Amino acid sequence: MNYSESKEKSAEILRAVIGLMAPHDASFNPVTFAVWYEHVAGINPGLSDALNDAVTRHGRLGNDAVRKLFDAHIAPPEHQVMNRVAENFHKAMAGMVDSATRTGNDAGRFGEQLSRLALALESPDTGDLSPHIDEARENASEMRQSAQALERQVAQSRTEIAALQVELGRVRQEALLCPLTRVLNRRGFDLSLQAMLDGARGVDDSHCLVMLDIDHFKRVNDTHGHVMGDRVIQAMGEVMRACVAGQSGTSLARYGGEEFAVLLPDTPIHVAKDVAENIRQRVKALKVRHRKTQEVVLTFTVSAGVATISHGDRPDTLVARADSALYQSKQNGRDRVTCA
Repeated sequence: MNYSESKEKSAEILRAVIGLMAPHDASFNPVTFAVWYEHVAGINPGLSDALNDAVTRHGRLGNDAVRKLFDAHIAPPEHQVMNRVAENFHKAMAGMVDSATRTGNDAGRFGEQLSRLALALESPDTGDLSPHIDEARENASEMRQSAQALERQVAQSRTEIAALQVELGRVRQEALLCPLTRVLNRRGFDLSLQAMLDGARGVDDSHCLVMLDIDHFKRVNDTHGHVMGDRVIQAMGEVMRACVAGQSGTSLARYGGEEFAVLLPDTPIHVAKDVAENIRQRVKALKVRHRKTQEVVLTFTVSAGVATISHGDRPDTLVARADSALYQSKQNGRDRVTCA
């Protein structure tokens, strides 16, 4: 996970983290700190839900409970698959090595036998060559069988390795997605943002970032419950996907909690503002309905901030400008788009 909070913001989070960690039994170690930091920062909704549930059920959390939260929600989820892929890869390679070794041994015996046959042919008294010829024929057959076995083993190993590569690629991709919305999670956003900045060639580039935040989301959870809150989060992801459908290179992300982001490479700021405005209008017109009765349960709005890349920008500086514009939208009454 890449953390883009400013020094001031991270200091504020640190103070809150220390206060929250203190009542629990878990040690003050990097694992415990990471769990509480991501919870307080609001950048890992799945972790926050699991942490709140664990505290409700168990009260004080010990090292084992915190470690489970870390492994499930922070540790790179592909590391277990990576280990399994590596293990299976070594098995496949071991199979090929074993087959190659057997083939090599058979080839060595065959070579020795041919040498004996050659010496027998060179001898003035050749005598009966039938034993040598029979041995050569038998060794040649064994050699052919070993070569065929090696060929089959190589083909099987290639198939297994190709399947492992596909599985590893799938898991790596899944690790970058928010399971609730199917847009990028914070980790995926960090990687995509860095890639966009790395691809900036000069001052004429127009790469934009849109930050969006659901207005009064806490009120939604408090009034309608977390299940309906999840429905709102899902609806937000669906609207965002619909608004950028067909736009090549655009990345959508759940930045944390109820905050979302849109990365728009090679896009002028006035076009990025139009994208944000389109999302805002569609969200405002959206009606979240009860799944069974189809009765309208609630409507909601979003505020947005838009920033364009500047020379020398880092991920945190670009995010800070977009967040500042988002804050202005909130200050000016919400349900609006502001450009930095």
